[in-house]
Amino acid sequence: MAITEYKERIIQFGEGGFLRSFVDVFIHKMNEQGLYDGKAVVVQPIAKGLIPVINEQNGVYHQFLRGIDEGRVIDECIEVHSISRGVDPYTDYDEYLKLARDPDMQIIISNTTEAGIEYLGTEKITDAPPRSFPAKLTALLYERYKAGLGGFAILSCELIDNNGKELLACVLKYAKLWELPEGFSKWVETENDFCNTLVDRICTGYPKDEAEALTERLGCNDKLMNTAEIFHLWVIEGHHEDIFPLKKAGINVIWTDDVKPYKKRKVRILNGGHTSMVLAARLYGLSTVKECLDDPLVSRFLNKAVFEEIIPTLGHEEEDIPFGNAVLERFANPFVKHQLLSIALNSVSKFKARVLPTILEYYEQRGKLPECLTFSLSALIAFYRTDESNDGEEIMAYMKSAPVRGILAKQEYWGQDLSFMADKVEHYYDIMQDKGMAAAFEEVLA
Repeated sequence: MAITEYKERIIQFGEGGFLRSFVDVFIHKMNEQGLYDGKAVVVQPIAKGLIPVINEQNGVYHQFLRGIDEGRVIDECIEVHSISRGVDPYTDYDEYLKLARDPDMQIIISNTTEAGIEYLGTEKITDAPPRSFPAKLTALLYERYKAGLGGFAILSCELIDNNGKELLACVLKYAKLWELPEGFSKWVETENDFCNTLVDRICTGYPKDEAEALTERLGCNDKLMNTAEIFHLWVIEGHHEDIFPLKKAGINVIWTDDVKPYKKRKVRILNGGHTSMVLAARLYGLSTVKECLDDPLVSRFLNKAVFEEIIPTLGHEEEDIPFGNAVLERFANPFVKHQLLSIALNSVSKFKARVLPTILEYYEQRGKLPECLTFSLSALIAFYRTDESNDGEEIMAYMKSAPVRGILAKQEYWGQDLSFMADKVEHYYDIMQDKGMAAAFEEVLA
């Protein structure tokens, strides 16, 4: 018999399209099968977001999942009922802290972009709320600790290496900064499981171009209408199937002791392929990933980047080449209108996490720079000179005005000085500025 009454069991940081196309769909499916009795409370991690809309719609929205599965065209829509409500800590901080005191809460899930897991070191525990996501989480966990309750399984979905452990490190730094009791830090480490995870599903968000047709299909207006591909994968370094029965519900989840091999392949090929392509393609005048695959120049560029530069650094070509082919098929999904400007959000941190490691390994292995990936760094700099860049205000201001060599030397952005790349980056950048993107693509493909 299906469960009809659901408890709030999950605190979810992030109300964007990805988590709603991913974990919230999984929670809905577990509930629908009678395997789970939980819903998520969604917390808005930044000052502006979708919480008012989520509460206006009582957490309900429609998720379109579309693509090609073993040669069959799939086009399904799910009315998702896994979100109970949204909480905005910027307008109701007391309600936010109250979540920590709920004994039914078991799981924390986050996706605050690659830039979200950061230690600022300037906040106070009395801030309502503290600015960064890890500081907000520390305040929440301290409230839980004071209530004498057990900890959480914490599933960090940000696309950085060791996302769970990096989040834990930030929390412990805030505990030290705020001079919280030593017992709290021990409780954080022993009573909570900060799981490294890998997430994989292309989410294309609100379908602006199709909104009218899809609204007519639904027969109702849905401001949270969301689209994504059929494919999904969640690799979690931990074992919490007992409280979160994803596998039992048929979700493509892997509980494992080591997420690294799965993460490296996915981040380098899929996310690295995206990030290395989109900014140059946008400067070239394209708008979606599908347009990139249909364009002869950009498609050739992506193939060269993936199969001649990214995959050779991974060292497992028998496994990685089929994965690369599958990624390009997913990029070419006719249903996916993945906006380049959506992928371009926070491109500096994305480039550091997704593309730069391949550049450095390629350079170490071969003694020269990879042409396409270096070209993509030139395109990043050129893109940030435009009004379409979307990142932190300080980053955008610096990137717009600083010289190329100054940007490359900015260790704060890249984790090291990239001045050794300056000649080649400037070479491609100058072509982009003087001759245009078509000439620049021709040059790198020559």
